[in-house]
Amino acid sequence: MTYCVAVKINAGMVFLSDSRTNAGLDQISTFRKMIVYEKPGDRFMCLLSAGNLSISQAVREILQVEKLDDPEGGEPITIWNARSMFDVARVLGSAVRHVYRRDGDALQRAGVDFNVSMVLGGQIQGEAMRLFQVYSAGNFIEATAETPFFQVGESKYGKPVLDRVITPHTPLDEAAKCVLISMDSTLKSNLSVGLPLDMAVYEANRFQSDKITCIDENNPYFHMLRNSWGAKLREMFDSIEDPTWDGAPTAVPLRCDEARHQPLRKITNASEKLI
Repeated sequence: MTYCVAVKINAGMVFLSDSRTNAGLDQISTFRKMIVYEKPGDRFMCLLSAGNLSISQAVREILQVEKLDDPEGGEPITIWNARSMFDVARVLGSAVRHVYRRDGDALQRAGVDFNVSMVLGGQIQGEAMRLFQVYSAGNFIEATAETPFFQVGESKYGKPVLDRVITPHTPLDEAAKCVLISMDSTLKSNLSVGLPLDMAVYEANRFQSDKITCIDENNPYFHMLRNSWGAKLREMFDSIEDPTWDGAPTAVPLRCDEARHQPLRKITNASEKLI
């Protein structure tokens, strides 16, 4: 399994992926799930992938040469000359369908689902940053101000902290910290997600990034963050009062006396035979 997350805020974008793949308990390997496509001064794009590894690797290779016809009759559209991130997402969708046409029938005969999920984000000179999630059929959706992040893979463990923290106005470094905590929560709860991590942080309107890194178990910041987050969660948990049942004046009672708050309950004598 895997976990990838991408965030788009006003200040920039953050991308993070793990690198664990497994095909059984004794088939665990490390493969990169992030790739950056960059043309400094013109465009910055980052692609995250989850699902069947052979499919995602094939899509990544074909993406670099895939072309779409230009409706205006110009030269074919590629990821390197597209005038918008929407067109780049269209090229990516076409690459996914290309792989499906080539391998879909053979995979089906082998009993393997055509399973791939991708997140594509970036910025091209002349337009704002954009973030897309691309599905196995090659179709896609775009992030909005109401939904400023996408996740693929094991998303459930890392989603609560993103929901509580990320808004379009979140500072970029704070978003990066939140994404790392999201990943740490996933690592803590799911063994199919694992280190090392690939991370890219993009500042709006720069069209390149010097904040790309690989994070392993010896990374000092990530080690500090994991320990601090666990300790702070425990500290906050301990600061909340335990539930009380007697309605003492200084406590907040858990039980209410109103009839509608009473559970359905069947009480019987020990000697009574239950049917």
